[in-house]
Amino acid sequence: MSDTSSVKQQSTAAFYGQAVASFGVAIAAVAFGIYSLDADGWVRGFLAISVLYLVTSCFTLAKVVRDRQEAGQLVSRVDQARLEKILSEHDPFQKL
Repeated sequence: MSDTSSVKQQSTAAFYGQAVASFGVAIAAVAFGIYSLDADGWVRGFLAISVLYLVTSCFTLAKVVRDRQEAGQLVSRVDQARLEKILSEHDPFQKL
């Protein structure tokens, strides 16, 4: 069997740090914008709850997409292993 398994992609620490920093800056900017908004407290509260709902929905969507991708990779690896087993057992010079 050939060793052609897919390489697991991992992000670097710099990419992870950049993503966390970007998320922090975005949340801080939105929080500052809501705080400095010239509106009543209930309007600010509504916007804050809306932003929290949006953020949690984005995390959920990202997790679902990642899980579907990982499931697809697992099925692909199982199919690859089956194909390699069939090819390794096949002898093209065998007489019928």
